[in-house]
Amino acid sequence: MEHRVKVGDIIDVTITGIQPYGAFASLPDHTSGLIHISEISDKFVRNVENFVHVGDIIHVKVIDIDEKTHQSKLSLKAVHTVRRKYKRGFKNQREKIQETPLGFSSLKDKLPKWIDQGIIKEENL
Repeated sequence: MEHRVKVGDIIDVTITGIQPYGAFASLPDHTSGLIHISEISDKFVRNVENFVHVGDIIHVKVIDIDEKTHQSKLSLKAVHTVRRKYKRGFKNQREKIQETPLGFSSLKDKLPKWIDQGIIKEENL
């Protein structure tokens, strides 16, 4: 029996069509879905083809499923947002970024640690 996708799943899909308003995709359970232009990126998207092309296989998150048509609403930016929760830098030293208050004081507190880790060089300050 084949696994049916459900809301919240992160899956690989194949892009099957491009329109000005989004990209159509084929899901692993042989249903279809749409990545609306607003779900492509958290930045402004002028042209969907700047991000995906027909035939591309990409990771997306299932954000909704129409129970009558079995068509899924998909999000590419939701997958990238999850990835951005990790610091860039050394592969073996990835730390989850914790919610911190905004402002320069939190930067001031973290600066010595970042210098020790080699993420920031003192001569660049």
